[in-house]
Amino acid sequence: MHATIRQNPSSPVAVVAGHICLDIIPTFDPRQPRSGMPAPGQLVNVGPAALSTGGAVSNTGLALHRLGIRTRLMGKIGDDLFGRAILDVLRRRDPALAAGMIVSDSPSSYTVVISPPGVDRSFLHCPGANDTFGAADVAPNQVADATVFHFGYPPIMARMHAGDGAELVELFRRVQGAGVITSLDMAHVDVDAPAGRVDWAGLLQRTLPYVDFFLPSLDEVFFMLDRARYQAACAAIDERGLVAQGGSALLSEIAARLLEMGAAVVGLKLGDQGIYLRTTADAARLARLGLPATWRERELLAPTFQVQVVGTTGAGDCAIAGFLAALLRGHGPEDALTAAVGAGACNVEAADAISGVPTWDDLQARIAAGWPRLPLRIALDGWTQQIAGLWAGPHDTQPDARRSAPQAMQP
Repeated sequence: MHATIRQNPSSPVAVVAGHICLDIIPTFDPRQPRSGMPAPGQLVNVGPAALSTGGAVSNTGLALHRLGIRTRLMGKIGDDLFGRAILDVLRRRDPALAAGMIVSDSPSSYTVVISPPGVDRSFLHCPGANDTFGAADVAPNQVADATVFHFGYPPIMARMHAGDGAELVELFRRVQGAGVITSLDMAHVDVDAPAGRVDWAGLLQRTLPYVDFFLPSLDEVFFMLDRARYQAACAAIDERGLVAQGGSALLSEIAARLLEMGAAVVGLKLGDQGIYLRTTADAARLARLGLPATWRERELLAPTFQVQVVGTTGAGDCAIAGFLAALLRGHGPEDALTAAVGAGACNVEAADAISGVPTWDDLQARIAAGWPRLPLRIALDGWTQQIAGLWAGPHDTQPDARRSAPQAMQP
């Protein structure tokens, strides 16, 4: 029997597994924006470093915890100084959060995050123990009591993409087979690393039948589905950015292909342009997930909210946390997308990946107060504007849907 969306106060509702590391984030003076990495031999004065846990396990998991969702974290670290720092950060949030962590013989992963104001972030990354994470590291008893299992960053976890993703497929097959709703996020592929030689379209074809919610960024999945076309698009990119250049037709095309591969719900993160959502027409599939008819055949886009950007580290992960938090509370797709872009927007108001995320009630209060949204650069031909600033696409079967009170689904 498949899990359904519910709140069970006696057990974790969300298990977040996959990549975790220690982030070392130098702070920059916002009055002195930089153009990127320092030149060879150049000294750049920065402020104190923020130390925080990073990666999908920390970013999405701690954001879910902050948003009031009972959460269990499952990542792999080393028995070293960085590993102990990671455990300390988690335990200071809640001692129970570290209970599912695996301490291995491999070194702990760490990342130096370079994120000057007004410049997209860059990273210096050591994968460490993440490269050894496999399907067997997720014990059945650790997920059997959960409603949702979310996994992040297989492109930067060597074992999870080796052998054309055999470990990833096996992991999701086992978890979904145990009756748990599954969710997957990706990461950018390093074309010069072994991940760059993976047949990602084939890997997705084999994995997505076991994925209920697929939540990558547009850039990540466009590369995976059609590398040559993606690289050509990037070569011809203008100041509007990739998503604006491709328009809503590109979003619809990619999402349709991912649904055909087997995902039930596809959410494409679009950076400062928000999040695009497309859902299956399979009513039986959605019913098995405990989702009402308001999730069937939806095509929506939620523009993000206006904020003063301090750092963009973890914005996509926190957006996923907002989405899953709304989902687990029984909200519909409109509210889930709004919570997603809201949590992501709050995240970028802080230099690190978590401290900007508010409580669920504070997030809802800010949204309800009329928080303005950023204007879109995407041409939405044939789309109609919904309530609360969302847009419904031509493939949306409920363009006049209105938000209703959440109804938590029972198992």
